[in-house]
Amino acid sequence: MSFDDAYEALTDHDDDTRWAYGTGFSDPLAGVPTAVPDGVDPADLVAYCLMLGDDALVMSHRLQQWVTRAPELEDEMALANIGLDLLGQARLLLTRAGEVEGTGRDEDALAYLREPAAFRHVRLAERLDDDFAHLIARLLVFSTWRLALLDRLTTSRDPILAAIGAKGVKEATYHREYAAGWVVRLGDGTDVSHTRMRAAVDGVEPLAGELFEPHQVELRLAAAGVGVDPATLRTEYDDVLAEVHRVATLPPPPPLQEGTGGRDGVHGPELVEILTEMQELARANPGGVW
Repeated sequence: MSFDDAYEALTDHDDDTRWAYGTGFSDPLAGVPTAVPDGVDPADLVAYCLMLGDDALVMSHRLQQWVTRAPELEDEMALANIGLDLLGQARLLLTRAGEVEGTGRDEDALAYLREPAAFRHVRLAERLDDDFAHLIARLLVFSTWRLALLDRLTTSRDPILAAIGAKGVKEATYHREYAAGWVVRLGDGTDVSHTRMRAAVDGVEPLAGELFEPHQVELRLAAAGVGVDPATLRTEYDDVLAEVHRVATLPPPPPLQEGTGGRDGVHGPELVEILTEMQELARANPGGVW
């Protein structure tokens, strides 16, 4: 299907009944083989796609909450675009999870009809930001880790994950650069901005420990050449964070703490707040379109 402009695609529902994500835009992964690689447990692949998809979905929602609240209009646009990039990644990953699962759940059902305990994102993604400095510190941590992960996914034996990785690397590179630029701008700015940036780093960085703690699903898929062992990302992450902190005249990043179980569905009240807002309309209008 093709359209002359974006508006026409958004307003056409003749052959697309999905509620929120359904539009007439072409599938960026059209033609990519979808068979589950040999030797891979489909249940593991579903769980892994949910992990990475939920990371992107929840982080995207948090970023969207900053539109109209950022320091400048340019930053509102930047954060909105980063959020849309992550939403696009979430769509692809949740669609892959639904297809492999084979129970009829599509991306909308997985995004809007799951309960909090069924989400598999890291707790860092759902954190509520105290101020703009906290958002930037969290985005730097998240994007540095995710860029390293997506880069390694480009060689995955699963063609879909490899394609998502190749597409995501370009996006995450900008996400990391944007966040790093603001950390330097605030850290090496005024006494007030330096103090607030330092407080943000101290509050956010310890939550990064979960990013590098391998889940059994991740280890099995890494051994099968499909997924990534997150522990292998730590050196690159440490090098990037150390350099950004140096340029920003900030102390070295504080030690990482143990994870909090997000990969196993352990979440806090912040996720309930996110899902209440994000899922309200879809649950009130099941099967509706826009």
